[in-house]
Amino acid sequence: MTESVSVLIVAEPELMPAYAQPGDAGCDLRSSEETVVPARGRKLIKTGVSIALPEGFVGLVHPRSGLAAKHGITVLNTPGTIDAGYRGEIMVTLYNSTDSDFPVARLDRIAQLVIQEFSKANFIQVETLPESHRGEAGFGSTGVK
Repeated sequence: MTESVSVLIVAEPELMPAYAQPGDAGCDLRSSEETVVPARGRKLIKTGVSIALPEGFVGLVHPRSGLAAKHGITVLNTPGTIDAGYRGEIMVTLYNSTDSDFPVARLDRIAQLVIQEFSKANFIQVETLPESHRGEAGFGSTGVK
């Protein structure tokens, strides 16, 4: 099933987000500037893209798997959240997990943007929560095998 959602966008043609392959969930975001992500450091990078999402949708900024696997570069606050009411430029905080500076050229693909529909929660105050199979078992409770 293919559904599309209209997203208003302001961007130079070469900075327009694009899907690399048919069926991809994430479209590539590119750097609008030349910069360096310092070794073991982070850098906020501009994309030159501003969007207007319809109510009930969110933009989620994810790392690119190739940058992570090949260069140790990831998006620090994964996923970054772009709310429907935000109209500013999308910026991506890249983190460099290596001991070498990582150069970023203008137009390099630095992250992926996933547009997703969401539901709002109606929080209901209670004294206790209903029982569940898992209960309060948390971090590491299911083991590794």
